[in-house]
Amino acid sequence: MFLGTHHPRLDDKGRLTLPAKFRDALAGGLMVTKGQDHCLYVFPRAEFEQMARKVAEAPFTNEAVRAYQRYLFAGTDEQRPDGQGRVSIAPELRRYAGLTKECVVIGAVNRLEIWDAQAWQRYMDEHEDSYAEAREEVLPGVF
Repeated sequence: MFLGTHHPRLDDKGRLTLPAKFRDALAGGLMVTKGQDHCLYVFPRAEFEQMARKVAEAPFTNEAVRAYQRYLFAGTDEQRPDGQGRVSIAPELRRYAGLTKECVVIGAVNRLEIWDAQAWQRYMDEHEDSYAEAREEVLPGVF
């Protein structure tokens, strides 16, 4: 399970050092893709393959399905961390997420999300109140 918030830096070659506690889970390969809210999603390869099968099973006669499939699969980059736990973030993915040197990596249970640090702070500022109010709506009876 991927949990927590980490603050790695993007180096001059566009590489990001993954948090040490996640490296074993990602050592077999990972997929970096465009996420919602202009962040990047990082999935372990096996997790991405499961999701990709489900997306590929959707009826491609539906225009919205085709658009989603194209966007998802064309925007995905397969990576394997180097010996220091770094992965290269493709220029197009860095552009999409607006990544600068200062980044935030958050655990989101089955995936990591990579955010530009300022974008993450804006997101948190905008959604903090709604988080407190939404728990009953999202998870009825749990809290």
